[in-house]
Amino acid sequence: MYVLDSNSKIPLFIQLYQAIKKDITSSYEIGDKLFSIRKMCNRYNLSKTTVSNAYSQLVIEGYIDSKNRSSYFVIANNYKNIDSSCFNEMNEIKIEKVHYDYDFYPARQEKNSFPLKIWKRLSNKSLDANLDYCDNSQAKGERGLIEEISKYLSLSRKVKCEASQIIVCHGFDDSMMLLTKILKKTHKSLAIECPGYKLAKDVFLEQGYCIDEIALNESGIVLKELAKTKSKILYLTPSHQFPTGVSIPISNRLQILAWAKKNKAFIIEDDYDSELSYYNRPIPSLQGLDDNDSVIYLGTFSKSLSPSLRISYMVLPKQLLKVYLDLSDSKHARVSLMLQNTLSLFMKEGFWDKHQRKVRTLNKRKHKIMKELLLDKLKDTVIIKSEGIGLSLVIDAKDKMDFSLLHSLALKEKIKIYFVHDVAIGTYDGIRMGFGGLKEEDFAKAIERFSKIWFLCLNK
Repeated sequence: MYVLDSNSKIPLFIQLYQAIKKDITSSYEIGDKLFSIRKMCNRYNLSKTTVSNAYSQLVIEGYIDSKNRSSYFVIANNYKNIDSSCFNEMNEIKIEKVHYDYDFYPARQEKNSFPLKIWKRLSNKSLDANLDYCDNSQAKGERGLIEEISKYLSLSRKVKCEASQIIVCHGFDDSMMLLTKILKKTHKSLAIECPGYKLAKDVFLEQGYCIDEIALNESGIVLKELAKTKSKILYLTPSHQFPTGVSIPISNRLQILAWAKKNKAFIIEDDYDSELSYYNRPIPSLQGLDDNDSVIYLGTFSKSLSPSLRISYMVLPKQLLKVYLDLSDSKHARVSLMLQNTLSLFMKEGFWDKHQRKVRTLNKRKHKIMKELLLDKLKDTVIIKSEGIGLSLVIDAKDKMDFSLLHSLALKEKIKIYFVHDVAIGTYDGIRMGFGGLKEEDFAKAIERFSKIWFLCLNK
């Protein structure tokens, strides 16, 4: 039985990691199985992020290993005699990699869309540039990259910032974790859209923040509900609300900014996929409308370029820069400077703009094909709830649908589908049908096979 203190300055995942590590070194045997992540979450009322982070640290340090993404086993114990037979038993546990004929992953580009030859050439150029990779003065980001990001944001998203306000981060969760530290001295709670992005909520919750969920309507967050919150931080996806797809109109945006000014609050604007807009020009950023230095802007290269690069960035209000610089986290680069320099060259030499045009054209065509096939094969049984931007469509059934049966039948048919409720807070039914990672020649067969199991699950 682990006793964790949610009021402690030590993050919950560190407390859990330390407690499990103590058990491993004192009483566990090699080969002992730990609770699954889900069971640990339920037993101790923890978020999935908390348990995953604790287990990940134990894996990194070599205390445990995962054999099928849900089962974790003790593999090392420095305080006990190691019986080699335990290793033999462990070796018998095979890692099973499931193969899917069709994977509708909602945040993936097609493999061949990545400009590999250009990237290799620029990587070599970066290596030959004789850069000082021990230079901690570039902790916020490689100088060339943050200057290129600043230019890009000014032209494409009307973001008003200087390069000195930009911090390069290691993916979305790293950006959010850093923000929790920057804001924690003066803020204790976060207001968030509901339905909304679960990971954003989990990161703040894990760091001891209270969460206030704000309801949505057809124009985004309900302004009357926002006026009631005592939270002084608001997390928003205003250009393409996740998961509903709503775009907040200009009149509401101005009222949200007025709320922030009146309450001396900060707005976290997550602009995660606005560059992949297929039928309309992206709405200028909320940050660009702000005259009060109160919007924290988040962006990423994951959707348009590659999620495996794990490069995101934030634009901090000038009033928060000193707070950031006082943190120990500000003393080191969060992403490899060589990787940053390669991306900087990619942008400076014009390849980023060309690549964006290419992936927009490619995915606009895929979006059209996917939508037409879904409407043709599923006919009047389907509702398309979100479309026109990003790498997926959100669909739902007009009538009652047994989603559990749909999931199990999909697995049997070697189809991987993704439900909104797995990554969203609140109640919002739907399936995220990703099209970016599929080849165009596979669309017809994939939707045909999906449609057969769809009709088996209707009215169940």
